[in-house]
Amino acid sequence: MGKERLLSLDTTCREDKQVTREIAAVALEKDKTVAAFDRLLVKAMLKGVGNPPISIRLWNNEEIRPEGASGGERLVIRDRRALYQLILNPELHFGELYSAGRIDVEGDLPALLASIYRAINRPDTAWLSFLIAKWRKRSRRANTLSRARRNIHRHYDIGNDFYQLWLDREYAQYTCAYFPGPDMSLEEAQEAKMHHVCRKLRLRPGLSVVEAGCGWGGFARFMASKYGVKVRAYNISHQQVLHAREKVKSEDIAGQVEYIEDDYRNIHGDYDIFVSIGMLEHVGIENYGELGRVIDRCLKENGAGLIHSIGRNQPGLLNSWIEAKIFPGACPPSLGQMMNILEPLEFSVLDVENLRLHYALTLQHWLSRFEGQQDVVRQMFDEHFVRAWRLYLSGSIAAFTSGQMQLFQVLFTRKHNNDLAMTRAHLYG
Repeated sequence: MGKERLLSLDTTCREDKQVTREIAAVALEKDKTVAAFDRLLVKAMLKGVGNPPISIRLWNNEEIRPEGASGGERLVIRDRRALYQLILNPELHFGELYSAGRIDVEGDLPALLASIYRAINRPDTAWLSFLIAKWRKRSRRANTLSRARRNIHRHYDIGNDFYQLWLDREYAQYTCAYFPGPDMSLEEAQEAKMHHVCRKLRLRPGLSVVEAGCGWGGFARFMASKYGVKVRAYNISHQQVLHAREKVKSEDIAGQVEYIEDDYRNIHGDYDIFVSIGMLEHVGIENYGELGRVIDRCLKENGAGLIHSIGRNQPGLLNSWIEAKIFPGACPPSLGQMMNILEPLEFSVLDVENLRLHYALTLQHWLSRFEGQQDVVRQMFDEHFVRAWRLYLSGSIAAFTSGQMQLFQVLFTRKHNNDLAMTRAHLYG
C-alpha cells in the first residue's frame, strides 16, 4: 500500500471520528429526557456532599431535593454531560461549568456554596475532603521566581481599570478590611484596617518600613502620610507598580515612599519594620524558610513585623478551580505553617488575630460593587469572565462564612526586644 494511500486512510479515519463526535454531541443536546440512572447519580452526588439543604433542577425541569431539605437555593444543571463532569471532579468542574453557563444557581449564590461547604465538612463526609486534597496535590507546583512573576501577571496585571471598578476608591486595597462598626463604608473600613495594622506595629515618625507585596501602593502612601514613616515597597506586578508610582507623584510624601518592581526575595537594606499584607498566600509553603531569612537579614536589632494573610485551620491547598483560573500559585497556610517562617529564626510572636468575618463582609462589599459594574466588566472582557469572577467572589464569601478560610494577622519581633506595649490599649484608643 503506497504512502499516499496510508495518508488518505488516516485522514479519513480522523474525519470519521470527528463526524461521530459531532453526531453524538447533537444527539446529546437533543436528548432532553432524564433517565433513572441520571436521577440515581444526582441523589448519590447530594449524599456524597452531605445532603446540603439545596435542590437540583435538571435539564427537563425535574427537581431533586434531599429528604427534609427546605433551603431556597437551587442548582440548575442544563445538560447531561454537565452532570457527568460535575460528578467526576466537582471542585474543578463546578467553576468551569458555571462560567460557561452550563450550570446555574437560582437564589443566593454565596448561601448555596456555604451550605455545600458546611455539609462537606461534616464528619461523615471526611472521605470527600480526603479525595479533594488528593486532587489538589497533583496540581501543586513550587513558586519559583519566574513562575511567581507569571502567576502575579495573570491575576494582577489584567487591568488596573477593572479593579478600580469595585475596590475602595482612594487606596485600592485588595485585602481584608476592618469593620469596628457594622455600618461602615468600604472606604472607612479599609482605612480602619490600615490604622489597625499601624497601631499594632506602633509606627511613629522616623521609622523605616519595608513592605513585601504592596499592591497598588495604597498602604505605603497611608503609612507615610498618616504616621510619618519612610517606606520602601516591593512588588512584581508591573501594572500595580506603575499605578503606585504615578499616584504618589501628586502627594507631598513622594520623598518618603519608594516603589521597587522586584521580588520579596531580593529585599535589601535595614529596617525598623517589616510588613506584608496579603502576599503570603502567593509565596508557597516551600519558600517560607527563605522568607524568614529575608526578614531576619533586613530587620534591625529591635525590629518588629506583621504578616496579614488568608489562612486555613489545617494545612491544605486552595480550591482547584480558583488556583487554575483565578489565583495561580496561591496557597493559604495554616497558622502552624506560618510559624515555619518565624520559629527557625527564634522570632517572638506577640499577637495573633483572626479577622475571618471581617473578610466575609469585605467580600460582600466587593461583590455588590462588582455586580453594579457587571455591564462595564462584560464590555471589557466577556460573559464568561463576569460569571467566573462572580463565582470567585461568592465562593470566597462562602469560604469565610462557613469557616473554610481564615484571615490571620501575626505580629512578631526579635526575641530580645523588650520595647513592647504592656496592654492592647493603643489598638483601640
